Amino acid sequence: MIWFGLPFFFDQKIFKMINFQHTNFKDQKVVMRVDFNVPLDAAYNVTDDTRIAGAAATIQKILDDGGSVVLMSHLGRPKGGPENKYSLRHILPALQSYFEGVTIHFADDCISEDAFANSAALKNGELLLLENLRFYPEEEKGNPEFAKKLSKHGTIYINDAFGTAHREHASTATIATNFDTNHKGFGYLMAAEVENATKLLNSSEKPVTAIVGGAKVSDKIQLLERLIDSMDNILIGGGMAYTFLFALGGKIGNSLFEAEFVDLAIKIMDKAKACNTKIYLPSDNIAADKFAADANSQEVDSMAIPDGWMGLDIGPKTIVEFSNIIKSSKTILWNGPMGVFEFEKFATGTFAVAKALAEATDAGAFSLIGGGDSASAINKSGLEDRVSFVSTGGGAMLEFLEGKELPGIKAIQD
Repeated sequence: MIWFGLPFFFDQKIFKMINFQHTNFKDQKVVMRVDFNVPLDAAYNVTDDTRIAGAAATIQKILDDGGSVVLMSHLGRPKGGPENKYSLRHILPALQSYFEGVTIHFADDCISEDAFANSAALKNGELLLLENLRFYPEEEKGNPEFAKKLSKHGTIYINDAFGTAHREHASTATIATNFDTNHKGFGYLMAAEVENATKLLNSSEKPVTAIVGGAKVSDKIQLLERLIDSMDNILIGGGMAYTFLFALGGKIGNSLFEAEFVDLAIKIMDKAKACNTKIYLPSDNIAADKFAADANSQEVDSMAIPDGWMGLDIGPKTIVEFSNIIKSSKTILWNGPMGVFEFEKFATGTFAVAKALAEATDAGAFSLIGGGDSASAINKSGLEDRVSFVSTGGGAMLEFLEGKELPGIKAIQD
């Protein structure tokens, strides 16, 4: 297996691999799984190229060595076959912007005769982007025959798509069975993702603080239970906070609420207390009379949200309290926004957390942004360059932090 310098966190069998950094890819054709599942506007322009930027270094290394790269990715969730709005052809201009002067070919399929003709004719220093893998249902089913066909595009398989590492799909897991340990491995992005997540979980730099937000408690149960064992502080915001507030006897009005998880919220708080992990909930909120960008709003006590109103952001007192805790921390995880930051009126809390994270990092803290909405928020705030690491994988990072084995990583290790 090709590796790139991964430290202590992989088991012993991983150390039998080739070092990616010191491997010369001259005259090698690399079939590489990337995560180019990027957002597009109505005119099919890429609006956030973070994931393309994340894979650029791995691609460039291979090209600089004198090799060629066949890129595989999915885009969106097409149903029943090809759809123009999900074509990877739309991302070509954004991809080209990272590789000026490099010839980039496009195959309008991923396993057709034309696609294989394109990869066979690929010259050293060139790129080939295959069409959306999910135009074939076999991709998400992990179909072995489909995976074997994909493997024919190259002599070496590199997985640099951390964002899909939690999926046991043909291009992320099954394909690896067609390559021996000296012809498969991870790229720089996958390495950085795993290294930074492991650094956070094993950090001895305290206090260690997790900021956990988002809409639902049900999405973060396993994360919260895992973090209790390793965190000094857990700050809970977003829609999920209201289930906890209700469990403490608060009036939450029409705020988002999961009745079936009230007992679990109590158990999480009890476990945290037993482990000397402090859980902080919002003391005040910005409440709205409807779920809309133009809703009327008011500051309210978190335990006394009026009937007919719903909490859509943390309030100014909570912002001060959360910011102070963040800025006094040495290791910080952020996973989930503090409110409905897509609405400008209810984005203040989320951007305040981003600012506090940047200031803490400036002062020497290690900060990890856990992908998904958190990554979107830090990018939207313009502070992405002032935190330690921004993950490209929302669901994958969440499962990794929960302690789950990711199929995309296991497939390379086997």
